[in-house]
Amino acid sequence: MMRSTYMNPYLAGFLLGLLLVATIFMTGRGLGASGAYRSVLTTGMLAAAPAHAAGNEFYAHDASAGSPLKSWLVFEVVGVLIGAFLSGVVSDRLRVMTERPPHVRVPTRLVSALAGGALFGIGAQFARGCTSGAALSGMAVMSLGGIITMFAIFGSAYGTAFFVRRLWIAGREEEPWARLSLTSSPTN
Repeated sequence: MMRSTYMNPYLAGFLLGLLLVATIFMTGRGLGASGAYRSVLTTGMLAAAPAHAAGNEFYAHDASAGSPLKSWLVFEVVGVLIGAFLSGVVSDRLRVMTERPPHVRVPTRLVSALAGGALFGIGAQFARGCTSGAALSGMAVMSLGGIITMFAIFGSAYGTAFFVRRLWIAGREEEPWARLSLTSSPTN
């Protein structure tokens, strides 16, 4: 087994950039994940309520090219899930656990994560792309919209973190560095 350390973030960012350039070169479009959600949703709607799906423009785009599950975005997301699993196995970090502060119960954390993910998914559909599609791929082609999206995503995350950081810091008052800021860490 490999050591249980993380990849250098600068190397990981560089490799992600190379992957993004290769994806644009090979497919003519960038990376994205929210389109896979739309394809799965369209498939479910076509099976459950075909008349509703046929009369709705949102589902018509994915349904026009055969099975929506044959979209390359679905295969991309499946590949990401398999790759994450294999990375966890190889680096000996594969665990079933819920990251949470000590004072938050597991069901509360799971409901919060599900609600946040659902809101982000809905926002990605309104924005016509997720962080990888709109921001990373947009910035890779120097799109003003991609740059604005990236600033909006990180700005709103930083602003939200200011208000909710106490949810994660509470219960760690014995660590004086935990009260200083979100980016502080102990220096030993």
